[in-house]
Amino acid sequence: MSEKSREHPRFEVKAYVDYAGTDVLLYHGIQNVSLGGICIHSPSPEEVGTTVSVVINFPDLGKLLSLTGEVVWCNREEPQDMGIRWVALTDDDRAALKDYLEQVKTQVASQPGSAD
Repeated sequence: MSEKSREHPRFEVKAYVDYAGTDVLLYHGIQNVSLGGICIHSPSPEEVGTTVSVVINFPDLGKLLSLTGEVVWCNREEPQDMGIRWVALTDDDRAALKDYLEQVKTQVASQPGSAD
């Protein structure tokens, strides 16, 4: 699926995530995040359909965001990652995530060599 056809654009970010599903795993890198979900690196991806609790640490904002998601795909081969779709976002959660993504979008656009 092309980025233009996505409902929610994805952004690569410098943030970390802790999540609890079958196991509790701490301090994993985020590959990308959007208003629709997140892709994270994990040495032990959860099974598709697993509900997970996700805590995103946004060091640039000094904020933590606690969300619930469902694993919609997993890759057990390198780079070992999984896609999680947000479920039941509150209005406050959606607003906080949107604010963060707007800041990321602004930072990316202001970098030298970025395509407009």
